[in-house]
Amino acid sequence: MSDVVTISPGAQLIPGWLDLDSQAWIIDRFREWARGPVPIRSATVRGRPMSVQTVCLGWHWQPYRYSRRATDVNDARVLAFPPWLARLGRRVLADAGYPAAEAEGYAPDTALVNYYDDRARMGMHQDRDEVSRAPVVSLSIGDACTFRFGNTENRNRPYIDVPLHSGDAFVFGGPARLAFHGVTAVHPGTAPEGCGLNHGRVNLTLRETGLRDDFGASATT
Repeated sequence: MSDVVTISPGAQLIPGWLDLDSQAWIIDRFREWARGPVPIRSATVRGRPMSVQTVCLGWHWQPYRYSRRATDVNDARVLAFPPWLARLGRRVLADAGYPAAEAEGYAPDTALVNYYDDRARMGMHQDRDEVSRAPVVSLSIGDACTFRFGNTENRNRPYIDVPLHSGDAFVFGGPARLAFHGVTAVHPGTAPEGCGLNHGRVNLTLRETGLRDDFGASATT
């Protein structure tokens, strides 16, 4: 693991945070999640399917809301959010330099797990469908990408293009929590041997929704 790189106030990159064995193990879990009960799919935004395919844990995301059931796919209940993933998120925050109390109190209850093939892109957007404004933790596995990280006001400049490689962790919280961000390119053939993917990129984003379900119970972490 390399030293923490501050991209902007509230946004930190930790290169090589996940070792190869951990990456491969997570990719095995991804393949299990992608089989369902809610299969991996491309969400439809403004009438068009996204080029990125997504499987959700804890809460199902569809533009622009969360639900326990995938009403836009097959109405199945989304897979539970695994406790080990919450522990992973807390470790990332600690290693990114967050105060111990804040890192230990981090309680993500959903993950959007995205698969990018060579042509997939993600337009500039904000992660603002959550009630909570706790940090977002992102983990990258597979091919490298160009991650565009911008400002909180609009999709235009100023922004910075950050190369994300397999094993990298990226955190954005505090003043950067609502920064616009996206993926402008995936770079084929850059996945390291042993990461679990021969091609394409998997990105996990961990979030605290701050939501409670119809029974008044928050997600278990």
